[in-house]
Amino acid sequence: MTDELDLGRHLRVGATRHFVIGLTGSIAAGKSTVAALLAEQGALVIDADDVYRSLLQPGSSLSQQVAETFGPRVMAGDAVDRTALAEIVFDDPAALARLEGVTHPAVEARIVDELKGTSAPLIVIEAVKLIPSGLVRLVDSLWVVTAQPTVRERRLVENRGLDAVTAKARMAASDEVVPFSAQPDFVIDNSGHLPATRAAVYEALDRLRTEFGIGTESERLSS
Repeated sequence: MTDELDLGRHLRVGATRHFVIGLTGSIAAGKSTVAALLAEQGALVIDADDVYRSLLQPGSSLSQQVAETFGPRVMAGDAVDRTALAEIVFDDPAALARLEGVTHPAVEARIVDELKGTSAPLIVIEAVKLIPSGLVRLVDSLWVVTAQPTVRERRLVENRGLDAVTAKARMAASDEVVPFSAQPDFVIDNSGHLPATRAAVYEALDRLRTEFGIGTESERLSS
């Protein structure tokens, strides 16, 4: 990834050529807001967390692997108790590594399947751990969403009902998901009001369209 957008690797799956934006950022930065704005412009959005939840359905292969890894303490019948699982891995890096060793490959495989199954020319993979999980290998352009710490803390308190201490702890943990060595092609500041974020997203998308001739699915069908 470079500031000059020297990407040029468009992901090929089957006979379809995709351009894939990888969208990441710390907790409460506003990744979903940016993803929705890209969807407004015709992008297909794949949310890695949604993929994870779908794979973790009761009785699924992934839920069985999680049960084998952590035992009955994380299970409620044949379903994974995600709250109990989160409590185990939040302050235990070794436990988190074991969980991600099971879940990350499954999520990546499902996302690759989704890429193979779509003809959409512009795709967004939204993932908190886009870089640590290795999903970044699938993308052509890396976008990082940021927001001021005070803004993120307020969102966590007001929108998710966390107390300030818990909010700060969640922020500290999530700040590690975008390494200092990362070289995003675009950084979208989502600290302010929606119109400002929309303008930044549209400007970045316009640059990609100019550089690579990327169209939307509707544009492709009408051409």
